Amino acid sequence: MDIITTSNATDKTLPNKTRSVMQEAPAIQVGISACLLGNQVRYNGGHSQSKMCQNELSQHFSFRSFCPEMAAGFGVPRPTLRLTGDPAKPKLVFSNDQSRDVTQQLRDAIDPVLTTLDNLDGYILMKNSPSCGLDRIKVYQDNGYPAKQRTQGLFTAALQQRYPDLPIEEEGRLNDAHLRENFILRVFAHNHFRCLVDANLSLHNLMRFHRDYKYVLMAHNQLEYRSLGKLLAETHKQADLADVRREYHHRFMSALSTPASRRGHCNVLLHILGYLKRSVESSARRDIVAVIDSYRNGDVNLTTPLTLIRHYVQQFGSEYVRTQRYLQPHPARLGLHNQL
Repeated sequence: MDIITTSNATDKTLPNKTRSVMQEAPAIQVGISACLLGNQVRYNGGHSQSKMCQNELSQHFSFRSFCPEMAAGFGVPRPTLRLTGDPAKPKLVFSNDQSRDVTQQLRDAIDPVLTTLDNLDGYILMKNSPSCGLDRIKVYQDNGYPAKQRTQGLFTAALQQRYPDLPIEEEGRLNDAHLRENFILRVFAHNHFRCLVDANLSLHNLMRFHRDYKYVLMAHNQLEYRSLGKLLAETHKQADLADVRREYHHRFMSALSTPASRRGHCNVLLHILGYLKRSVESSARRDIVAVIDSYRNGDVNLTTPLTLIRHYVQQFGSEYVRTQRYLQPHPARLGLHNQL
């Protein structure tokens, strides 16, 4: 099936330090294109090893790697593959023999793998791949030129069709600080939902999740936060829970799919500060507001006001505000808020 858990099948060419970290096998499982882990599965026998995935993200995620083209038996080395024909329903062919349609051969390799990915909380893909590319993949026409309309790789399209709410990103796009933070935020939120809600589906757990992610949602989409709260408030019958869970999860993950704006963060920081008005003296609150304004103007990064707010919340905040995931949506040592 060609799916590998890196903690059990690390590349022996990797540094010992990297191997030992990967062998810790953190609980959060994330799928990844095999070439990004240094596996020599590309058409030319090479790889596209991602230092970010190997050295940083592997400390927090247990990667499960997969190469659709190897699973389909195309071998290494192999001629390059490309998509041709109708962009809405492209065919996969070898560039040196476009008469040989290998689309179904790839799909037959993909289908059994897709059924094993229910416990993933994210997926990192190789860009520009006719099998794994997230978008902007060229679809060549009979005249030898690509169509104006671009598409997804065949594996990625099948993955998103089966798991439409799974956080997915291309490795190259993770070099953008905002996209990287947003992807990792969604991975941890997706995992938290599975562990809290799906492990024991109840209206109480749905409402508890919504409470914990109040300010995360508000930073991304304040209207959707209110709408989802109304959805839960109007749910009374146990028989409705499965449908409500499905709708809530889809809309929640969709709301988080775009990085929060500075304005959204500032709004949330000021809301949280409101919980401290009776316990923190006014001069200290004014100083906090000044730091939030500095962030709003782009003079400091998000971690500056967030660290200050977190300090006072831990000392004077209620249990309700201390448990807000917004204050620590992902491990601090990733340093993601330092770059926003």
